[in-house]
Amino acid sequence: MNNIKKTHRSDETKKNLINRLNRINGQVNGVKKMIEKDSYCNDILIQLSAIKNSVQSLSNDLLDSHLHTCITNDLQKGNLKAVDEVVNLFKKFNN
Repeated sequence: MNNIKKTHRSDETKKNLINRLNRINGQVNGVKKMIEKDSYCNDILIQLSAIKNSVQSLSNDLLDSHLHTCITNDLQKGNLKAVDEVVNLFKKFNN
């Protein structure tokens, strides 16, 4: 029996997440081109900071959604292992 957890998202939510990931991918490709063109280090670092912020924002939004849906549902069903899942997520976010 398959025991893989899944999160069902609306088509609109999937579209928004994919659009954000596509923008991040575009930012990464832009930095790659900057390196190929020998762009100034400072300019590349600024772009890398923007990528980091974009990824962090996306991660925070997903975490918020996860806490309000998946974790809440698990706790309502009496699955206290969800607390361990959250603790482990926060440990990863703080590294």
